[in-house]
Amino acid sequence: MRRSLLTPLAAVGLLAGGTLLAACGGDDDGDAGDGDDASVDCDNPPTVSDGVLTIATGEPAFPPYVIDDDPTNKQGFEAAVAYAVAGELGFSDDQVTWVRTGFDEVIAPGGKNFDFNLQQYTITDERAEVVDFSAPYYTAAQAVFGYEDSPAAGASSVEDLKALRIGVARGTTSLTYVEDVIDPDQDIFVYDDNADAKAALDADQIDAIVSDLPTALYITAVEIEGTTVFGQIEGSGTDQFGLLLAKDNPLTECVDQAIAALEDSGELEAITQEWMSDWTEAPVISS
Repeated sequence: MRRSLLTPLAAVGLLAGGTLLAACGGDDDGDAGDGDDASVDCDNPPTVSDGVLTIATGEPAFPPYVIDDDPTNKQGFEAAVAYAVAGELGFSDDQVTWVRTGFDEVIAPGGKNFDFNLQQYTITDERAEVVDFSAPYYTAAQAVFGYEDSPAAGASSVEDLKALRIGVARGTTSLTYVEDVIDPDQDIFVYDDNADAKAALDADQIDAIVSDLPTALYITAVEIEGTTVFGQIEGSGTDQFGLLLAKDNPLTECVDQAIAALEDSGELEAITQEWMSDWTEAPVISS
């Protein structure tokens, strides 16, 4: 394996991890989460507001997760997942209401004013000490991105990536993946920030950058103008997104059942294909 070349790079990341549904009290005071040991009737799940499922997302919410910052249109990956889960829980579209939250404020102990929250929350042990997570609804693949004229643009397999000059962010799962799986022929360029990564691309020092797909989508859309995602690597997923609930919420098991049903039916896979592959134009690079 080649040694990493420790130059400064861009360690950006869309952290996410979460879980769905968080209401166990069934009252209307907007404070979900004080669960008990009673069994849960998943055919009639209690929510923070009777007869209504309250779902939270960010302010604003971005594509491809929510289109036009309007989750009620059901357009976008997480908007579609949210309504699919709601349907499995027995709620019609007109029984769903949305609230907006900050990202960090939700990852804190205490009651919640929503039944579940989804805004790319990565499931971690540290977060799980203070909130509940559902079973994962998405596993983020590693992705390759750069300027459109890059030799990486035509890559269709991991083997095609080996000859490239690859940049990657220090301290990420992407760096481990590049070292252990891609194992490029040349030294890996490791950076601390996206300004250095962009400078390296501009100076033709690297051909492409590898990061998880959500990070790649964010960087290409917001941080490095003119770049595009060339593809996501098959079977390379590590970080998992979960729906976020209040800690020890008994409704977590109902949400897990809903996600399992969506997986079994193929609906979750279809939603993922539509919004995280087709819509983003990030084809699969074979492993």
